[in-house]
Amino acid sequence: MAGASLWDYQGYSLLERPVRLAREIGALDRLPILLNQLASAAVWRGEFAAAASLIAEADAVCEATGARLPTFAALRLAAFRGREAEAAPLIQATIEHAAARGQGIAVTWANHFAILYNGLGRYADALTAARQASEQTPIQWGWAPMRALPELIEAAARTGNPGAAVDALGRLAEWTRADGTEDGRGLEARCRALLAEDAAADGHYREALERLGRTRLRPELARTRLLYGEWLRRQQRHRDARDQLRTAVEMFDDMGMEAFAGRARRELRAAGGTARRRAVTTAVELTAQEAQVARLAGEGLSNPEIATRLFLSPRTVQYHLGKVFTKLGITSRAQLRRAVSGS
Repeated sequence: MAGASLWDYQGYSLLERPVRLAREIGALDRLPILLNQLASAAVWRGEFAAAASLIAEADAVCEATGARLPTFAALRLAAFRGREAEAAPLIQATIEHAAARGQGIAVTWANHFAILYNGLGRYADALTAARQASEQTPIQWGWAPMRALPELIEAAARTGNPGAAVDALGRLAEWTRADGTEDGRGLEARCRALLAEDAAADGHYREALERLGRTRLRPELARTRLLYGEWLRRQQRHRDARDQLRTAVEMFDDMGMEAFAGRARRELRAAGGTARRRAVTTAVELTAQEAQVARLAGEGLSNPEIATRLFLSPRTVQYHLGKVFTKLGITSRAQLRRAVSGS
């Protein structure tokens, strides 16, 4: 939590050892929580296939033990992908789960997904959600509303609410200046660009691109290119706008951020450019459980080991592997390992 409060995403690597230990000793009460935290980190990095696999593993443990866990990671994944049909019931389920147990923080996390509405271009909805997420949080969870502030600033700037955006930027800067990470300072620079006069905005966007380019936050880097491209188009710098927007489309497509990809494509067309729509690859055709089995097999686990990890029978694991091999067009585990590492 200390790392999250300071926009230090490298701290998520500290979770890997506890996850490994929880698996080894069978600490099934802690494992789903840790897996969801790792999955959340994967979403922030734009590694959606890895996130889906970790979520599926957590779900398998919960199903085997009868435990119930708020679907934070699945919610974040759906929001980043821009899939409202998936996100809406998860948001509602999270709110109901929290309300029944008096867990106010869970409601905050549900509202935190203003990113879904910013991706869809529904800025008024994004502003409402981000305000709730940034304001209705106990002080001990101070890191959680920080995630909503960049969303609030973007939505406020797009809906003509400069006062709300300026106030949120001041709150954000208190945290980003305290930690000094490239992650936080890059997001701060992007937010300043949204509110700056034309003469200063360009410098802020360039600073944001430079800082975020040195991090693993690929979704935020792609979003910065989108916002910069939108600004360049309004400045009648169409060639520069097309360069930024075309790169943004490619990055969004590569990660699977469908709503933001659509938004970037519309902007690119308005700037006089086009982007080739990428064909859907076989990798994204894998079901969550197939992707999970493929990942574990790629890590070198045997079928019995995978079966134990996922609470499946070895025969079921073999069935899923057969489907994976067919979909990926491969015939050996060595090929699977290369396919998984390259996804």
